[in-house]
This record gives sequence, structure tokens and C-alpha cells, in this order.
Amino acid sequence: MDESTLYEHILGISKPWFVEQVALEKNVVHVYVSYDPDTLLNCPKCAKACTQYDSKSRTWRHLDTCQYQTLVHCNVPRADCSKHGALQLEVPWASKNGRFTQLFESTVIDWLQELSINAVARRFQLSWNAVDRILRDAVDRGMSLRKQPCLRHLAVDEVSRKKGHHYVTVISNKEGQVIDVRHGKDKASLSAFYVSLNQEQLASIETISMDMSPSYVYATLEHIPNAKDKICFDKFHVIQDLNKAVDGVRRSEVARIDKTHRKSLHLSRFIWLRNEQNLSETHIQIKERLMHVAVKTARSHAIVQYAKTLWSYRYPKSAEKAWSKWISWAVRSRLQPIKTVAMSIKEKLWGIVNAITKQQTNAMAESLNAKLKMIKVRAKGFRNEERFKRMIMFYLGKLDLKH
Repeated sequence: MDESTLYEHILGISKPWFVEQVALEKNVVHVYVSYDPDTLLNCPKCAKACTQYDSKSRTWRHLDTCQYQTLVHCNVPRADCSKHGALQLEVPWASKNGRFTQLFESTVIDWLQELSINAVARRFQLSWNAVDRILRDAVDRGMSLRKQPCLRHLAVDEVSRKKGHHYVTVISNKEGQVIDVRHGKDKASLSAFYVSLNQEQLASIETISMDMSPSYVYATLEHIPNAKDKICFDKFHVIQDLNKAVDGVRRSEVARIDKTHRKSLHLSRFIWLRNEQNLSETHIQIKERLMHVAVKTARSHAIVQYAKTLWSYRYPKSAEKAWSKWISWAVRSRLQPIKTVAMSIKEKLWGIVNAITKQQTNAMAESLNAKLKMIKVRAKGFRNEERFKRMIMFYLGKLDLKH
């Protein structure tokens, strides 16, 4: 096999395309591809046989040949179509307007799954913008080819892209696929996603797991049929609110207990918030000692611990009855942070009962959120929101990114 035939196999080309010449110049391999002049051209739009109008010289970066950078050159002909005019043919080894071969772009995409744009740019001796363009084209291609994702069980969560109040709303499904990313975390953010769906897609939604954010609730009630039977308030966020209430009681009690115990209570925050099974023997001893001193904190902790046991019910009436008893106990506790969160839970109890009986949580969404934090760390933050959205879809959209 000669070198021209070898590169024809590497580039995946066949007649009427052929490798005319391969040359090594200044540690760069130049591969010259031509189109058989005796073969009629086909119009890229209507496939009508045409004569050649002219040609345009183009160059693409290809994967290195051993240690040598490799460039592919071709005078790409233009078809002279009587209906559509002069149109340039598409080459089989690269996308229409690309500056790299498909194999080169696929390799860069593989590296981007593991490294930052800066690291990949250094690895392939490319500019940051060139690598970003490959990523952008891959996401655009993947979105255009994406099949309708499963919408039966959705999860909605807000994610910050940098310090300050810069948020996006991420909509994902139970399979761990990010379906859409919208600007902000208000009612309009989630409404924009719902508006993009047709009536059949809206009707296919069975559950939407979210925190108790009024903006997300109102958007869902406005756009989703029978939304009050489908909204599920995520257990993680409910427990988070309960833990904040315990911490509020602890902080208010620090100033009221005996001075000899104040420092211990001040430093015991995570002992009260951590799951019982995750406490060390030392933490258990500190907690037992403080329970006799910080009585209000201990009482609030007991109330919250009991609430954490109310997620095993399978029937709506039983779950509602159990939570109603807990709310009554919490309100009578005379602990203001506990009373406040209890009243909030009472108002949104229907969504909590939905989450319990339908067994829906934001666990997968929180897992995606953790991955997003790693992406932000790798990129050292995102000043541009559109680029942040694109990176989310690149890593978590489960798109077909390659040609």
C-alpha cells in the first residue's frame, strides 16, 4: 500500500475523491486531495448532475502523523447548477464550514470530556477559541440530532454559575439527562421551558420534583395540566429547611445558656445537623452532654428527627395525617424557627405528600448539581451565561456529540 492509498483509508475517502500527493515539509505532513476532473458534480441541494464552475482552495488540520502535524489541502470544486447557482461540494472528511477533519474534532471532543478547554488547547497547540468552536459545534450538532427525551418524571433546580446572584434553571429527567437550561430562577425561567413543549409533551409529564420555591410552583400550576397532583417537593430541600430551623434555635440559645457551655454549643452546629449514624463516639458524647444544657436546641432537634421518619408512607391519607400531627406538635413547641418552618410545610403539605407517595426526589438533580460544581471548578467559573449553558449540555445532556 502506497502513502496516497494509506491516507485515503485514513480520511475515509473514495472515488471521485483521491489523494494526489503526500509531502513532508518543515516537520509538517501535507496531504493533497483532489476531485476526479472527469466526473460530473452533483448539486449539493438538488443532486442534479452539473459541470464544474470553479474551485476554492481549503485546508484542514488532521490528527498528527506520528510526531508530525498533518494538514489536508484540497481545491474543492463548485457545482454549476442551473437552478441553485454555484455551490461548493461538501467534503467527506470534514463538516461544511469546519477547519478540522471529523477525526480530529472527535479526538478533541474525547479530550474535552476529561480536561478543561485551556488544557486541551495546550495539548493540541490550538487557540482557546478554536477548541471552544469545536465544543460549540458539537453541542449544536447534538441538539439538532437529539431525539425527544423522556419527560415523565422531571426535576427542577437552580444552579449558580459564579459568585453573586447569577443563576440558571436546570431541568432534568429521572434518567439523569439535562433536558434544558434557562436563564434565572424565577417564574419566567421555568415558564419558558413549559412554553417550548407541545400539548402532548405537557400531558406526558407525570411528576415534577422541585424545592418549595413559589416561582417554580406558580409556573408549573399555570402551564401543566393537573399540576397540583404532579408537583413533588423534594425531601432534600424540606430536610434542609428543617435543619436550618434547628440551627436557628441553637444560635439563639447560645447567648442564654451558662457561659461554661457556650463555646461547646457554638461549635456543635454540625453535630445537630448530621445524621445520627454518621456521628462519631466523641460527637455523641458532646451531644448528650449539651442536651441537658441546651434544652430548646435538644427539643427542636427531637422534633426534626421525628419529621425525618415520616417519608415511608405509601398512601396519601396516612402520610397527610402523620404530617398534620407533626405540624401540630411543632407549632405548639413555642420555638419560633420550628413554628415558621412548620407553617411553611403546612401550606405546601400537598406537594410533600405527593413526593412521599409517588417516591420522587431531586436526588438525581442534586447529583447533576455536584457534577456542575466540578465543571465550574475546572473552568474557574463562567462569566458568559451562554457558554455555561453550553457546557452543561455538553457534559450532561447525553448528546451525540460526534459526526
